[in-house]
Amino acid sequence: MSLAPIVLFVYNRPQHTLKTLEALMQNELAEMSELFIFCDGPKADATNQDQERINKVRDLVKKKNWCKKVTIRESQVNKGLADSIVAGVTEIVNTYGKIIVLEDDIVTSKGFLRYMNEALDLYENEPKVMQISGFMVPSKVELEQTGLFRQPASWGWATWNTSWQHYDNQIDTLLTQFKEADEFEFNIENTYHHIEELIKNEKGILKTWLIRWYASMFVHGGLCLYPHKSLIYNTGFGELSTHTKDKKMTKKIFNRNNHVSSVQVVYKQKSITENQAYLNTFKDFYKYQNYIWGKPSLKHRLISKLKNIKSISFDRISNFFH
Repeated sequence: MSLAPIVLFVYNRPQHTLKTLEALMQNELAEMSELFIFCDGPKADATNQDQERINKVRDLVKKKNWCKKVTIRESQVNKGLADSIVAGVTEIVNTYGKIIVLEDDIVTSKGFLRYMNEALDLYENEPKVMQISGFMVPSKVELEQTGLFRQPASWGWATWNTSWQHYDNQIDTLLTQFKEADEFEFNIENTYHHIEELIKNEKGILKTWLIRWYASMFVHGGLCLYPHKSLIYNTGFGELSTHTKDKKMTKKIFNRNNHVSSVQVVYKQKSITENQAYLNTFKDFYKYQNYIWGKPSLKHRLISKLKNIKSISFDRISNFFH
Protein backbone atom coordinates (compact mmCIF):
# COMPACT_ATOMS: atom_id res chain seq x y z
CA MET A 1 0.00 0.00 0.00
CA SER A 2 1.50 3.33 -1.09
CA LEU A 3 0.76 6.06 1.45
CA ALA A 4 -0.86 9.34 0.51
CA PRO A 5 0.79 12.60 1.61
CA ILE A 6 -0.97 14.45 4.42
CA VAL A 7 -1.67 18.16 4.13
CA LEU A 8 -2.41 20.25 7.23
CA PHE A 9 -3.71 23.82 7.06
CA VAL A 10 -2.93 26.04 10.06
CA TYR A 11 -3.24 29.71 10.92
CA ASN A 12 -3.46 31.28 14.38
CA ARG A 13 -4.56 28.64 16.90
CA PRO A 14 -1.50 27.09 18.58
CA GLN A 15 -3.41 25.02 21.14
CA HIS A 16 -5.66 23.46 18.51
CA THR A 17 -2.72 22.86 16.20
CA LEU A 18 -0.77 21.09 18.94
CA LYS A 19 -3.65 18.70 19.71
CA THR A 20 -4.03 17.94 16.01
CA LEU A 21 -0.31 17.25 15.50
CA GLU A 22 0.02 15.15 18.66
CA ALA A 23 -2.93 12.98 17.64
CA LEU A 24 -1.57 12.64 14.09
CA MET A 25 1.81 11.61 15.47
CA GLN A 26 0.11 8.76 17.38
CA ASN A 27 -1.33 7.29 14.16
CA GLU A 28 0.24 3.93 13.35
CA LEU A 29 1.27 5.05 9.85
CA ALA A 30 2.52 8.53 10.81
CA GLU A 31 6.18 7.52 10.96
CA MET A 32 5.90 6.26 7.38
CA SER A 33 3.98 9.27 5.99
CA GLU A 34 4.93 12.61 4.49
CA LEU A 35 3.34 15.74 5.95
CA PHE A 36 2.96 19.17 4.33
CA ILE A 37 1.98 22.04 6.63
CA PHE A 38 0.56 25.20 5.03
CA CYS A 39 0.72 28.22 7.38
CA ASP A 40 -1.54 31.10 6.37
CA GLY A 41 -0.26 34.66 6.80
CA PRO A 42 -1.55 37.67 8.74
CA LYS A 43 -4.47 39.78 7.56
CA ALA A 44 -3.82 43.36 6.54
CA ASP A 45 -5.41 44.65 9.75
CA ALA A 46 -3.77 42.05 12.02
CA THR A 47 -3.12 43.21 15.59
CA ASN A 48 0.04 42.45 17.57
CA GLN A 49 -1.91 39.72 19.35
CA ASP A 50 -2.92 38.20 15.99
CA GLN A 51 0.68 38.20 14.81
CA GLU A 52 1.82 36.65 18.08
CA ARG A 53 -0.60 33.74 17.68
CA ILE A 54 0.51 33.22 14.06
CA ASN A 55 4.16 33.18 15.15
CA LYS A 56 3.39 30.69 17.93
CA VAL A 57 1.83 28.32 15.41
CA ARG A 58 4.82 28.62 13.08
CA ASP A 59 7.25 27.95 15.92
CA LEU A 60 5.18 25.00 17.10
CA VAL A 61 5.03 23.13 13.78
CA LYS A 62 8.84 23.24 13.57
CA LYS A 63 9.43 21.70 17.00
CA LYS A 64 9.13 18.00 16.11
CA ASN A 65 9.26 15.55 13.26
CA TRP A 66 5.53 14.88 13.46
CA CYS A 67 5.75 12.39 10.58
CA LYS A 68 8.53 10.69 8.60
CA LYS A 69 9.09 13.87 6.60
CA VAL A 70 7.66 17.33 7.24
CA THR A 71 7.60 20.22 4.75
CA ILE A 72 6.42 23.63 5.96
CA ARG A 73 5.07 26.37 3.69
CA GLU A 74 4.65 29.84 5.20
CA SER A 75 2.55 32.44 3.41
CA GLN A 76 3.49 36.09 3.91
CA VAL A 77 -0.07 37.21 3.19
CA ASN A 78 -3.47 36.01 4.33
CA LYS A 79 -5.08 33.83 1.70
CA GLY A 80 -8.08 32.83 3.82
CA LEU A 81 -9.14 29.28 4.54
CA ALA A 82 -10.96 28.61 1.27
CA ASP A 83 -8.18 29.83 -1.05
CA SER A 84 -5.49 28.18 1.08
CA ILE A 85 -7.18 24.79 0.89
CA VAL A 86 -7.94 24.91 -2.83
CA ALA A 87 -4.40 26.03 -3.75
CA GLY A 88 -2.66 23.63 -1.36
CA VAL A 89 -4.76 20.60 -2.25
CA THR A 90 -4.40 21.28 -5.98
CA GLU A 91 -0.61 21.55 -5.74
CA ILE A 92 -0.05 18.40 -3.68
CA VAL A 93 -2.67 16.13 -5.25
CA ASN A 94 -1.42 16.99 -8.75
CA THR A 95 2.10 16.05 -7.68
CA TYR A 96 1.33 12.85 -5.75
CA GLY A 97 -1.94 11.65 -7.31
CA LYS A 98 -3.77 11.40 -3.97
CA ILE A 99 -3.98 13.33 -0.72
CA ILE A 100 -5.24 13.29 2.89
CA VAL A 101 -6.40 16.69 4.18
CA LEU A 102 -6.60 18.05 7.73
CA GLU A 103 -7.24 21.43 9.31
CA ASP A 104 -5.77 22.68 12.58
CA ASP A 105 -8.74 21.58 14.71
CA ILE A 106 -9.09 17.97 13.54
CA VAL A 107 -8.00 15.44 16.17
CA THR A 108 -7.64 12.03 14.54
CA SER A 109 -8.03 8.51 15.93
CA LYS A 110 -5.03 6.19 15.87
CA GLY A 111 -6.54 4.25 12.97
CA PHE A 112 -7.38 7.31 10.86
CA LEU A 113 -4.42 7.12 8.46
CA ARG A 114 -4.81 3.39 7.92
CA TYR A 115 -8.51 3.77 7.11
CA MET A 116 -7.88 6.65 4.71
CA ASN A 117 -5.03 4.92 2.88
CA GLU A 118 -6.88 1.60 2.61
CA ALA A 119 -9.94 3.36 1.22
CA LEU A 120 -7.84 5.37 -1.24
CA ASP A 121 -6.31 2.12 -2.53
CA LEU A 122 -9.60 0.20 -2.73
CA TYR A 123 -11.57 2.89 -4.56
CA GLU A 124 -8.80 4.38 -6.70
CA ASN A 125 -10.28 3.05 -9.93
CA GLU A 126 -13.92 3.82 -9.11
CA PRO A 127 -14.61 7.20 -10.78
CA LYS A 128 -17.95 7.65 -8.99
CA VAL A 129 -16.19 7.58 -5.60
CA MET A 130 -14.62 11.03 -5.50
CA GLN A 131 -13.84 11.48 -1.81
CA ILE A 132 -13.10 9.55 1.40
CA SER A 133 -14.30 11.02 4.71
CA GLY A 134 -12.88 10.31 8.15
CA PHE A 135 -15.82 12.10 9.75
CA MET A 136 -19.34 10.76 10.26
CA VAL A 137 -22.42 12.31 11.84
CA PRO A 138 -24.03 10.55 14.82
CA SER A 139 -26.46 7.78 13.88
CA LYS A 140 -29.49 6.37 15.71
CA VAL A 141 -29.12 2.99 14.00
CA GLU A 142 -26.34 0.47 13.45
CA LEU A 143 -24.69 1.11 10.08
CA GLU A 144 -22.45 -0.98 7.85
CA GLN A 145 -18.74 -0.36 8.49
CA THR A 146 -18.62 2.05 5.54
CA GLY A 147 -21.21 3.56 3.23
CA LEU A 148 -21.48 5.86 0.21
CA PHE A 149 -23.30 9.19 0.33
CA ARG A 150 -23.58 12.05 -2.17
CA GLN A 151 -22.21 14.89 -0.01
CA PRO A 152 -18.49 15.36 0.80
CA ALA A 153 -17.10 16.34 4.20
CA SER A 154 -14.34 18.75 5.20
CA TRP A 155 -13.29 17.34 8.59
CA GLY A 156 -10.51 14.91 7.72
CA TRP A 157 -10.87 13.80 4.11
CA ALA A 158 -9.01 12.40 1.13
CA THR A 159 -9.25 12.38 -2.65
CA TRP A 160 -7.40 11.65 -5.89
CA ASN A 161 -6.21 13.98 -8.65
CA THR A 162 -8.62 12.21 -11.03
CA SER A 163 -11.49 13.41 -8.84
CA TRP A 164 -10.13 16.80 -7.77
CA GLN A 165 -9.63 17.80 -11.42
CA HIS A 166 -13.41 18.25 -11.52
CA TYR A 167 -13.34 20.92 -8.78
CA ASP A 168 -14.95 24.04 -10.26
CA ASN A 169 -14.64 27.36 -8.46
CA GLN A 170 -17.12 29.06 -10.82
CA ILE A 171 -20.56 28.70 -9.30
CA ASP A 172 -22.38 30.14 -12.31
CA THR A 173 -20.86 27.37 -14.43
CA LEU A 174 -21.93 24.75 -11.90
CA LEU A 175 -25.49 26.09 -11.66
CA THR A 176 -25.97 25.88 -15.42
CA GLN A 177 -25.47 22.11 -15.09
CA PHE A 178 -28.26 21.77 -12.52
CA LYS A 179 -31.65 20.55 -13.66
CA GLU A 180 -34.84 21.78 -12.01
CA ALA A 181 -35.31 18.51 -10.15
CA ASP A 182 -31.73 18.54 -8.85
CA GLU A 183 -32.41 21.06 -6.09
CA PHE A 184 -34.38 18.51 -4.05
CA GLU A 185 -31.54 15.98 -4.22
CA PHE A 186 -28.79 18.56 -3.69
CA ASN A 187 -30.59 19.76 -0.56
CA ILE A 188 -30.59 16.16 0.75
CA GLU A 189 -34.30 15.84 0.05
CA ASN A 190 -34.96 19.32 1.42
CA THR A 191 -33.43 18.71 4.85
CA TYR A 192 -30.66 21.30 4.39
CA HIS A 193 -30.29 24.58 2.46
CA HIS A 194 -27.26 23.72 0.27
CA ILE A 195 -28.62 25.56 -2.80
CA GLU A 196 -29.05 28.70 -0.71
CA GLU A 197 -25.45 28.39 0.49
CA LEU A 198 -24.27 27.96 -3.10
CA ILE A 199 -26.11 31.11 -4.21
CA LYS A 200 -24.72 33.09 -1.24
CA ASN A 201 -21.23 32.11 -2.41
CA GLU A 202 -22.07 33.22 -5.93
CA LYS A 203 -23.17 36.62 -4.58
CA GLY A 204 -20.07 36.97 -2.41
CA ILE A 205 -21.98 36.81 0.87
CA LEU A 206 -20.09 33.64 1.79
CA LYS A 207 -16.78 32.19 0.66
CA THR A 208 -16.56 28.45 1.24
CA TRP A 209 -14.72 25.87 -0.82
CA LEU A 210 -16.76 22.86 0.37
CA ILE A 211 -20.06 23.87 -1.24
CA ARG A 212 -18.23 24.30 -4.56
CA TRP A 213 -16.65 20.86 -4.16
CA TYR A 214 -20.04 19.35 -3.32
CA ALA A 215 -21.62 20.95 -6.40
CA SER A 216 -18.68 19.76 -8.54
CA MET A 217 -19.12 16.22 -7.26
CA PHE A 218 -22.89 16.39 -7.63
CA VAL A 219 -22.90 17.35 -11.31
CA HIS A 220 -20.51 14.44 -11.98
CA GLY A 221 -22.59 11.93 -10.02
CA GLY A 222 -19.86 11.63 -7.39
CA LEU A 223 -20.08 9.90 -4.01
CA CYS A 224 -18.13 10.07 -0.75
CA LEU A 225 -17.20 7.03 1.37
CA TYR A 226 -18.01 7.44 5.07
CA PRO A 227 -17.11 5.31 8.11
CA HIS A 228 -19.99 4.13 10.32
CA LYS A 229 -18.56 6.20 13.18
CA SER A 230 -16.26 9.20 13.13
CA LEU A 231 -12.49 8.76 13.12
CA ILE A 232 -11.97 12.41 13.94
CA TYR A 233 -13.08 14.88 16.57
CA ASN A 234 -13.33 18.61 15.88
CA THR A 235 -11.92 20.80 18.68
CA GLY A 236 -12.36 24.09 16.84
CA PHE A 237 -15.71 25.35 18.09
CA GLY A 238 -15.42 28.90 19.40
CA GLU A 239 -14.65 32.52 18.57
CA LEU A 240 -11.42 31.88 16.64
CA SER A 241 -13.06 29.39 14.28
CA THR A 242 -14.11 30.32 10.75
CA HIS A 243 -17.56 28.69 10.69
CA THR A 244 -18.36 27.08 14.07
CA LYS A 245 -18.34 29.93 16.59
CA ASP A 246 -21.19 28.72 18.84
CA LYS A 247 -19.26 26.26 20.99
CA LYS A 248 -22.10 25.03 23.21
CA MET A 249 -24.66 24.46 20.47
CA THR A 250 -22.23 22.86 18.04
CA LYS A 251 -20.98 20.42 20.68
CA LYS A 252 -24.58 19.45 21.36
CA ILE A 253 -25.05 18.57 17.70
CA PHE A 254 -21.72 16.79 17.16
CA ASN A 255 -21.71 14.25 19.98
CA ARG A 256 -18.21 13.15 20.96
CA ASN A 257 -19.54 9.64 21.75
CA ASN A 258 -19.66 9.13 17.99
CA HIS A 259 -15.84 9.01 17.88
CA VAL A 260 -14.04 5.62 17.49
CA SER A 261 -10.40 4.54 17.30
CA SER A 262 -10.51 2.54 14.05
CA VAL A 263 -12.68 1.40 11.15
CA GLN A 264 -11.70 -1.47 8.87
CA VAL A 265 -12.06 -0.98 5.12
CA VAL A 266 -11.69 -4.60 4.08
CA TYR A 267 -13.94 -4.72 1.03
CA LYS A 268 -15.51 -2.55 -1.61
CA GLN A 269 -19.18 -1.70 -1.48
CA LYS A 270 -21.14 -4.33 -3.42
CA SER A 271 -22.72 -1.59 -5.49
CA ILE A 272 -21.21 1.83 -6.18
CA THR A 273 -24.46 3.56 -5.31
CA GLU A 274 -25.64 5.67 -2.43
CA ASN A 275 -26.31 3.73 0.78
CA GLN A 276 -29.93 4.30 1.85
CA ALA A 277 -29.15 3.90 5.55
CA TYR A 278 -26.40 6.52 5.35
CA LEU A 279 -28.73 8.85 3.44
CA ASN A 280 -31.40 8.44 6.12
CA THR A 281 -28.82 9.09 8.84
CA PHE A 282 -27.78 12.39 7.25
CA LYS A 283 -31.42 13.40 6.77
CA ASP A 284 -32.13 12.73 10.45
CA PHE A 285 -29.01 14.61 11.43
CA TYR A 286 -29.95 17.68 9.39
CA LYS A 287 -33.48 17.66 10.78
CA TYR A 288 -32.08 17.59 14.31
CA GLN A 289 -29.53 20.29 13.47
CA ASN A 290 -32.26 22.49 12.03
CA TYR A 291 -34.31 22.00 15.19
CA ILE A 292 -31.39 22.90 17.49
CA TRP A 293 -30.23 25.93 15.50
CA GLY A 294 -33.77 27.06 14.67
CA LYS A 295 -35.14 26.73 18.18
CA PRO A 296 -35.98 30.24 19.51
CA SER A 297 -33.98 31.47 22.48
CA LEU A 298 -35.60 31.83 25.90
CA LYS A 299 -35.59 35.61 25.40
CA HIS A 300 -37.56 35.41 22.16
CA ARG A 301 -39.96 32.77 23.52
CA LEU A 302 -40.75 35.01 26.50
CA ILE A 303 -41.20 38.07 24.30
CA SER A 304 -43.49 36.10 21.99
CA LYS A 305 -45.69 35.02 24.89
CA LEU A 306 -45.76 38.42 26.52
CA LYS A 307 -46.70 40.09 23.23
CA ASN A 308 -50.01 38.29 23.50
CA ILE A 309 -50.77 39.98 26.81
CA LYS A 310 -52.35 43.22 25.61
CA SER A 311 -51.96 45.00 28.87
CA ILE A 312 -48.16 44.93 28.66
CA SER A 313 -46.24 47.20 26.29
CA PHE A 314 -44.07 45.21 23.85
CA ASP A 315 -41.54 48.03 23.76
CA ARG A 316 -41.09 47.88 27.52
CA ILE A 317 -40.65 44.10 27.36
CA SER A 318 -38.01 44.32 24.64
CA ASN A 319 -36.11 47.01 26.51
CA PHE A 320 -36.05 44.81 29.59
CA PHE A 321 -33.82 42.30 27.78
CA HIS A 322 -31.35 44.84 26.39
